[in-house]
Amino acid sequence: MEAMVFAAGIGSRLKPFTLTRPKALAPVAGVPALQRCIERLRDEGGINHMVVNIHHFPDEIRRFIASDSSISTIVDLSDESGLLLDTGGGLLNAANLFHQPDGPILLHNADIVTDFDISEMEKRFHDSEADAMLLVNPRRFSSRMLWFDETDSKLRGWSNEKTGDVKPESFRTEANSVFKAAFNGVHIVNLGRIAPMLQRYADSHGPVFSLTPFYLWAIGEGADIRGFVPEKEYRWHDIGTPEKLAAATADFSGTK
Repeated sequence: MEAMVFAAGIGSRLKPFTLTRPKALAPVAGVPALQRCIERLRDEGGINHMVVNIHHFPDEIRRFIASDSSISTIVDLSDESGLLLDTGGGLLNAANLFHQPDGPILLHNADIVTDFDISEMEKRFHDSEADAMLLVNPRRFSSRMLWFDETDSKLRGWSNEKTGDVKPESFRTEANSVFKAAFNGVHIVNLGRIAPMLQRYADSHGPVFSLTPFYLWAIGEGADIRGFVPEKEYRWHDIGTPEKLAAATADFSGTK
C-alpha cells in the first residue's frame, strides 16, 4: 500500500502560525504534524512510498522533507503551487506519481493527529473489496455528517446538521437502516477503480474539488464507498486552530 498526505492547505484558521509557515509543519508536542504523519504511516502502516502535495509555503515543506533522509527517500512531492486543488483534485493530479497506480492508496490529512490502528483499517479495506473506505466516528459531532448503511457500512448520504440539507436529494436521514458519523480525515481508495471516476468528475465539475462531494456523486455511479469505525478507542485531533493545536499537544506530549 502507498499513501498520500494532504499538506497543501492554507490553514487560515491557524493564524498567526500560517502567516509565515505551512500548517502541515505546525509542531505537536515538538514534532511537526507532517513528520508525525509520515513516520506513523511508515512505522505502523508499513507504507514505504508516499506522495505529499504542497501549495502554501511549498519551499518550507521541500526543505523539511530534504533535511531528513529517512523521509526524503520515501516521499515524492506533488506541486500545486500554481493552483490549490483540494483533496479530490489533488489526488487526481498526483495519480501518476504512485508506483502502483492500480493499487490501494491511504489518504491522510496532514492536520489530523491520531493513533488509531492503521493495520486494522488496511485489513478491513482489503477484506471488503470496497472502492473506498473512510475513517469515521459516530460519536463525534460535526455540522456535516455522513450516513452509512447499518448492515454493510456503505455510504448512503450526507446531511448538513444546521440547515437540514441532504445529498443526494432523494436521501432520507430518518431511514431506520442508516447511522450517521463524522469523517475523521483518513481514507483508503482503490486508485485503479477511483481514478477514472475522479477524471470524469473533474471533466464536469472542474479541476478543484473535495473528495466528499465526489464520493456522494460516485455512489450514484455505482461506487462502493464504506465507513470504518475502529474497534478500539483512539486519540484524534484536528489541529486547524490554535486551541485545537494546543489540545493535541497536551494529549500527545511525550509521544511521537
